[in-house]
Amino acid sequence: MCASGRVSAAVTQSHKAAQAGQKESLELNPPRGTRDFYPEEMRLRSWLFEAWRESAGLHGFEEYDAPVLESVELYERKAGEDVSVQLYNFEDKGGRRVTLRPEMTPSLARMVLGRRNALATPLKWFSIPQCWRYERTTRGRRREHYQWNMDIWGVEDTRAEAELLAAAVGFMKSVGLTSQDVGIKVSTRKVLSELLSRLGVPDEKFAATCVLVDKLDKLPQEEVTKALVDSGLSETGATDLINALGCQDFASLAQTLGSDSPALAELQSLFALAEAYGYSDWLVLDISVVRGLAYYTGTVFEGFDRSGELRAIFGGGRYDKLLSTFGGEDMPAAGFGFGDAVIVELLKAKNLMPDVASQVKTQIVVAPLGGEQAGAAAALASALRNNGVKTDLVLEEKKMKWIFKHCERVGAPYVVVLGSKEVESGIARVKCLADGEQVEVELNDLPAWMAKKE
Repeated sequence: MCASGRVSAAVTQSHKAAQAGQKESLELNPPRGTRDFYPEEMRLRSWLFEAWRESAGLHGFEEYDAPVLESVELYERKAGEDVSVQLYNFEDKGGRRVTLRPEMTPSLARMVLGRRNALATPLKWFSIPQCWRYERTTRGRRREHYQWNMDIWGVEDTRAEAELLAAAVGFMKSVGLTSQDVGIKVSTRKVLSELLSRLGVPDEKFAATCVLVDKLDKLPQEEVTKALVDSGLSETGATDLINALGCQDFASLAQTLGSDSPALAELQSLFALAEAYGYSDWLVLDISVVRGLAYYTGTVFEGFDRSGELRAIFGGGRYDKLLSTFGGEDMPAAGFGFGDAVIVELLKAKNLMPDVASQVKTQIVVAPLGGEQAGAAAALASALRNNGVKTDLVLEEKKMKWIFKHCERVGAPYVVVLGSKEVESGIARVKCLADGEQVEVELNDLPAWMAKKE
């Protein structure tokens, strides 16, 4: 049956079901590649975002945001990674071509360009946007994900990259990861530029060649070599290029490029700064890293799982020429993106997941024994909350067994049950669920008493 036939059949079946008074079953799963966040998942997400924000704040970054809906034009590029085929794009009711953002950097560039004359540099900004790409889903890769973006604008040399990497390493250390778990491959596109210049490859083919080289860790070397030859390199030139990209230390890189190479000097500067910061053991010189995005112009880096089980953990680099693609005057910039899905997979693999259940901060449960005590319970809950005590109020009449199970479920260490006796006497018994001890406290004094328990 053709596609239109299937659609017609589905519509007819739906119409018949409606006529028969039947209710169609609702698809309960979210769209493929997306996620629901139930409270337990939301606690994990909040913990991760807070860890990202903590590292950003420790390194002097300010938070910003932008609309998830952007103009398609912002992401249409002439070369490099073909983002357009992965866009969730459509035409809105005003006839404008819009898309859910696949990444944040172009939005940031638009914002910087919009207030270029009013912004004092250097800018140290971060965001945690939700990004959308229609692509094949795998472990750690979904069609939507949240991403910690850190960017520095207005700094021309590798001190920007060194500061960015310090923040990334600081976050990873804060969640229990070490340089034995994660490495950071570092290179600069200037190495590839110098190598291609020697091979006589024209500048206009540089971005396309970067895309091919970026596939070295994803495809067999023979396939990449063939693709390079198909793009215009000689077979010898393609082989020499790939061999040169295998340099793993500065001595061999100096032999390949020459000791006066600007690319070599740039990388040596960054590694020296990493030594000063104290995270040089995380870095790995890997000249084959170029990153797929066309707007990178210099240093590039990529965090990776040293066990080899997961795809790239985070990545970024320098993009000094981005503003000119939008018609503005260029400004030096560097940044990285750090996705939420892969880091969670890594933390699970390393048994470093936090106890998010303990993050539920309800301090006390207030439960009325009957409907006539509902008003008194509400008044007590309000008094507790006004004193900064996180209070959960039971909204129905429940048996004691249910109340204690509820306290366990929400993680509340204390409970107070109000019956007619407690309301009339103005004295309640507060039970500590950890040891079962009960303390008599006047209702008027309970908010202050609980406030001291934090």
